[in-house]
Amino acid sequence: MSTGTSVIRISAGLDKRLAFLAAQTGRSKSYYACKAIEAYLDAREALHLDVAALENAPKRQSLESMRKQLASRSAAPRPEK
Repeated sequence: MSTGTSVIRISAGLDKRLAFLAAQTGRSKSYYACKAIEAYLDAREALHLDVAALENAPKRQSLESMRKQLASRSAAPRPEK
């Protein structure tokens, strides 16, 4: 996996928490920052896709309306095979 470099500014409190976690686990601060950003982006991308799907979803119909549509489809002549 190729990597890139990004510089971010975080609060002193967040940096302290990140440093503590890194020290306790033997992982780098960069490792945890990368994992946190990755998880955040995964969630945001999924949310974006879900919103887009909802916006493009067919409008709601009443049960009675759906029954009428299904009934009209089943009553329509079908082509012969």
